[in-house]
Amino acid sequence: MTKATTRLGARGLRRYDRYREAGHRWFGCIPAHWTARRLKYLVTWNDEALPESTDPGFEMSYIDIGGVDPIGGIVEQEDLAFEKAPSRARRIVRHGDVLISTVRTYLRAISAVEHPASNLVVSTGFAVLRPRRLKSAFAAYAFRAPHFVERIVASSVGVSYPAIKASSLVCIAIPVPDVDEQTAIADFLGRETAKIDALVAKKERLIKLLQEKHTTLITRAVTCGVDPDVPMKDSGIEWLGDVPAHWEVKPLKWAITFQRGHDLPSQERQTGDVPVVSSSGVSATHSHAAASAPGIVTGRYGTIGHFYLVAEDYWPLNTTLYSVDLRDNRPRFLAYMLRNLSSLFVANAQKSAVPGVDRNDIHTIETAIPSPPEQQNIADFLDRESRKVDALVEKVNEAIGKLNEYRTALISAAVTGKIDVREATPR
Repeated sequence: MTKATTRLGARGLRRYDRYREAGHRWFGCIPAHWTARRLKYLVTWNDEALPESTDPGFEMSYIDIGGVDPIGGIVEQEDLAFEKAPSRARRIVRHGDVLISTVRTYLRAISAVEHPASNLVVSTGFAVLRPRRLKSAFAAYAFRAPHFVERIVASSVGVSYPAIKASSLVCIAIPVPDVDEQTAIADFLGRETAKIDALVAKKERLIKLLQEKHTTLITRAVTCGVDPDVPMKDSGIEWLGDVPAHWEVKPLKWAITFQRGHDLPSQERQTGDVPVVSSSGVSATHSHAAASAPGIVTGRYGTIGHFYLVAEDYWPLNTTLYSVDLRDNRPRFLAYMLRNLSSLFVANAQKSAVPGVDRNDIHTIETAIPSPPEQQNIADFLDRESRKVDALVEKVNEAIGKLNEYRTALISAAVTGKIDVREATPR
């Protein structure tokens, strides 16, 4: 029993008086008056699809697998003309339908459809279930219960892209109460999950506020230092404003110079869990070029303006820029300073289908540079403050994790009859 489940009992949510074995080990016993039915007796599936004869100019609002979040539901849609839409953009959905991903099932992309636009179309990577002998609101929760999702994942076939056929999906059974009880359960879960979601949103706003304050702190420290009484001067740079009078204002190339990465010859490549930087962030690869520590690496294409401090031997991809000369400056200070300049890197990027930045585009950016000892002090200060912020963010994220765990446990307990919510009153 999880802590979240224990909390359900602490709230006074009682169990039913009588239970019986349902014959399905993945959800155990159910209330004696409930039934266990396979989905194919409760829903229809994939009822409607756009024909190939659809007008090429038909404008659709399209949802792919990545547009559905396990908790948030539908979070992203894309407007497309039929002629430019992927061939998988075919399934038509209606109010009350439930989307269940049948490919990459580990993503748990499941969502109810509520009052959709008339042109809403989803990927054939979803099974579109249309409740017939289930209340749609109850089905939306029942299909997101952990026992059901885990059954889908366990029944999927494939390694890289595990998938399940819709015909196999609808052979999975779920516990089913009568219609009135389905309504009571859906109403209860609607109220309670809304409260939980509001708390999560509040904590997510707190994280955003902490991150914004952290960014402001870094900007202040790398442009003004940490001594509030230091004399200031006009930097002569509009975006920079006043800087400490003893700091030097000069092009970035006099503080750090970058070099473009290149692939190593195949005989020199290494394998294993080696960190690399590419336009999409940090990952591991078998093809990389060496950069020495200490130093700084940043993406050259795609995601521009992200900087990574090289603390140990590093192997960046050929889509990166990496430092070859720090001019005796402190790498930790430079990393903070460059992150503060990230918007300028983006502004200086060459505009194309895949934005790119060259070292010559950024070496001319002017900024203010303190002496190496002061750089060290600023970096030490920001390291301390960053650890404080990171600790607070981690604590808030832990609280969010517990709330989401409780949310999942509540849904699971209600739709499997582990708690009786028929007389639960709004609080």
